[in-house]
Amino acid sequence: MKEVRLHGRGGQGGVTSAELVATAAIAEGKYAQAFPSFGPERRGAPVAAFIRVSDQPIRTREKVYHPDIVMVLDPSLPSLVNVAEGLKDGGIVILNTDLSEKEVREKFGLKSRLAMVDATKIALEVLGLPITNTTMLGALLKATGIVGKEALEEAMDKRFGRIAEKNKAALARAFEETVITG
Repeated sequence: MKEVRLHGRGGQGGVTSAELVATAAIAEGKYAQAFPSFGPERRGAPVAAFIRVSDQPIRTREKVYHPDIVMVLDPSLPSLVNVAEGLKDGGIVILNTDLSEKEVREKFGLKSRLAMVDATKIALEVLGLPITNTTMLGALLKATGIVGKEALEEAMDKRFGRIAEKNKAALARAFEETVITG
């Protein structure tokens, strides 16, 4: 089983990202869960969402405390939240950043494998909005292969309808531009 924790801000689409990955996994014949963790937070407040994907039925329903993968939608969050908390040995942090690997490691103290992409830039250029959720899914696919691109694109078509094409273009560009280190 692969467990993912997403860090974002309210309104950035982290919950939608989790649902898209779970939908894609189920379409591939896997078992999956996607759920948020938030209380009375407002738009812009830090939030988390979780994904589990497995070839076997998933019995647990609790939050993901020890993820294999952490995905960070907002580049300011590693300064506010310990995004790598509980990350399993060999885990990876997928980060929206315009910083170099050296800058990320020095500024945030991250020691794990990293997958980095400037998702904000891509989202602005492709979508016209700084909403990075579908863009970051391209980085997730490149770094982990947790689901197939085709299944994820089908989930996006169903969820977004006529605006799916721009989101798929942002995903594809992020896939190409993501740099994996460590």
